[in-house]
Amino acid sequence: MLHEPTRTNAGQVLSALNEISRGRMVMDWNEISSGQNPYVVMKSSNIPGKSVIEIPGLVYGDKSKPVSRIGVGMTLTESMIELASGMELDLIIVHHPVADAASSGGVPFADYLPLYNLALIEMHEAFHGLHPGLTFLHGHHKVATDTSFAGLPGNVLHKGVALEGVNTAGDMLAWLDDWMGHDIDRNLLEAEKAIRGELSLHEATLSNPAKLLSGTPDQPVKHILHFFPHTGFSLDHLEMALRLYPETDTIVVSISRVREDHPFVGLAKQRGLNFIVGNPHSVEIMENGLPLAYALEQMLPGVEVFLLRERVTAVPLQDVGYGKMVRYGKEMAHNHLLSSPSTRAIQV
Repeated sequence: MLHEPTRTNAGQVLSALNEISRGRMVMDWNEISSGQNPYVVMKSSNIPGKSVIEIPGLVYGDKSKPVSRIGVGMTLTESMIELASGMELDLIIVHHPVADAASSGGVPFADYLPLYNLALIEMHEAFHGLHPGLTFLHGHHKVATDTSFAGLPGNVLHKGVALEGVNTAGDMLAWLDDWMGHDIDRNLLEAEKAIRGELSLHEATLSNPAKLLSGTPDQPVKHILHFFPHTGFSLDHLEMALRLYPETDTIVVSISRVREDHPFVGLAKQRGLNFIVGNPHSVEIMENGLPLAYALEQMLPGVEVFLLRERVTAVPLQDVGYGKMVRYGKEMAHNHLLSSPSTRAIQV
């Protein structure tokens, strides 16, 4: 006889997340307009109509909705919604903020999620800084964390000390590669290249490996500053952090990245500091999603929890391997998308 999963409801899942996040979740919708919850944050690049309010709580669905199968993901997409549908999940919990249409295949949640009886919770800033795993994976123990460095919400700065056995910049890179299991990713990519016949296939994680941009592999590491450039962390912020922690010998940036010509790297070289770019955003599902999923599994015994991990690849158009779809794509473009016979002749 098959074991029937335990049933809870969306409200109880929200309460579990509120406990995990130390009371940061929106438990009452009035918190959004009242300003009571500091983790309800507007994110905007000042592009008209493109801003979003982060609401760490139940964004779509009813608290009384029965839940027995939960998916934990990083960024909501139509692919994730379709996967949840096929697996008959009841609730999706994502880290990043969601927005109508942008996160749901161009349509409102109210038209899409009810088709599959899905509820939806987001967390983001409410989850940041709750565990030391991200710094551990990068080879250091955090001794201080500021989640609003320089007064900017979400601008996270970790101050850390190298773990035992991590003595040099090369050790730090090797530690990270080992913990992330990138040998598996490399083998998977090689197998996919062979199966698809797409030898120039790229994959997001392996296309963004950890790198040492300043310093040498044998240069010592001990005192680390670890931050995330995409949060708004600026060169002024870095100089401020170095004044606060003058003992720093190593800078680590992760989730988002910078290139070798970035001013951050220039400053590190000027001061003789190691500068390491670590994990890309594409593996945050392991860094933050996996601990959250295991915590939920412990707090909601019997409820099935799944990790929803997306894998993004790219291939040059001329190397797409499946012949039938190549023919389909070319015929649709040639016969329907090119505006005139003369344009078609040029394009083909």
